[in-house]
Amino acid sequence: MRAVILAGGKGTRLWPMSREARPKQFFDVVGERTLVDDAYRRLLRLLPAEKVHVAASAGLASLVREHLPDLPPENLIVEPEPRDTAAAMGYAAAVLERTAPDEPVVFVPSDHYIGNEELFLKTLEVAGRLVEETGKLLDIGITPTFPNTALGYTKIGARAGTHDGVEAFAFAGHTEKPSAALAEIYLKDRAYLWHANYYTWTPRRFMEAIERHAPALGAGLRAIQAADPADAPALYAALPREAFDRAVTEKLAPEDMLVLRGDFGWSDIGSWDTLYERLVDDEAAVRDDGERNVVKGNAVMVDSRGSLVYLPSGKSAAVIGLSDVVVVDTGDALLVCRRRDAQRVKDAVSRLRDAGLDACL
Repeated sequence: MRAVILAGGKGTRLWPMSREARPKQFFDVVGERTLVDDAYRRLLRLLPAEKVHVAASAGLASLVREHLPDLPPENLIVEPEPRDTAAAMGYAAAVLERTAPDEPVVFVPSDHYIGNEELFLKTLEVAGRLVEETGKLLDIGITPTFPNTALGYTKIGARAGTHDGVEAFAFAGHTEKPSAALAEIYLKDRAYLWHANYYTWTPRRFMEAIERHAPALGAGLRAIQAADPADAPALYAALPREAFDRAVTEKLAPEDMLVLRGDFGWSDIGSWDTLYERLVDDEAAVRDDGERNVVKGNAVMVDSRGSLVYLPSGKSAAVIGLSDVVVVDTGDALLVCRRRDAQRVKDAVSRLRDAGLDACL
């Protein structure tokens, strides 16, 4: 089995800490190590170093080498430019198909928090084994705890067995980033799981599925495989920009896929509100003053509660009479919003770009 860490995301909803030149996966958002380092070290408990790869765009390749100096140089898969997850996963599958076409490979996002690493690694191991036994795509779903509209939702069917304590279910459909009303319905319906993006299949089967369900992308990837390396950037730039979930998953037949339930203390560190929820009860990660305020840096909280404050070294702040807010200061940029509006940071970034304030992005 192999693993590919997807480290090319922009992390826009964690602006202003996460920037295009240095996204969130290269920060110590939760603990002492960066998110990408956590993901890498975690996988080394399951796989030898030669089986762990990292995929990132050319603009982030130097950051990967800086933060993962032990990564074998040949295991860095450099995408010519960001083209979303369908192109990123397809490109990695096309690369690995040359040397390990029928070896299971799991795609692992670089920006997740995992509470129970033992169970997480066992779940990945089960996924790889079931790929070999069934030939199906394996995915991992998480029991939802609130109506998150920033995630995809996977519908599960009948239970297909339990493997080393990990439940497997038939695949019954996928919906990417539903509306708030639909997310509320999915939360109440126990047949829906959050999609966590741990796709596991073989490179050959990934390529076959892409060619079948996203033919333009498949043809482009085959052209890159056959082309001179000097021509690859131009060919890659012409690939469709689309998420793998929309390009492939939503089009799969139920018999093509199995879903494992992942109860290993998972969080997507994708926005300030989800980060707050992860940290507020974790005394080892940050200071909590008893009013459920999460504070990193020198800040005093006066009659304020339920808030998250991040400050740079050498900066001090006071938050007075406010509840459920987010305050993030990076020195050159400042974010202040209600926690419930944290998902709108992406819209604010778009407005900053429209206003010509790209220097802070």
